[in-house]
Amino acid sequence: MAYVLLGIAILAEVLATSLLKSTEGFSRLWPTVGCLTGYVLAFLLLAQAVKEIPVGVAYALWSGLGTAAIVAIGALFLHESVGPAKLTGIALIIAGVVIVNLTGEH
Repeated sequence: MAYVLLGIAILAEVLATSLLKSTEGFSRLWPTVGCLTGYVLAFLLLAQAVKEIPVGVAYALWSGLGTAAIVAIGALFLHESVGPAKLTGIALIIAGVVIVNLTGEH
């Protein structure tokens, strides 16, 4: 169940981060409400997940998968460039998450 909560937390964080640009510096009400709600939900669920998942493992998954998802969303929907260097960086982040999970105590 902890990994389900962590997965939902990651989705909430990715949604919140995706809304950041549309808040226009937190000057637009509804995107700001959605963004902040997403972050609050994400942290509440992350806090529940780390009751059972080691913090290092949970945070590696949280940050790595979230970063990869945000880069993909930026490329697909926000027309941000993705070159070889950025793709290499994402691959290294994902490799790091895999290594942390393979060597972490579960």
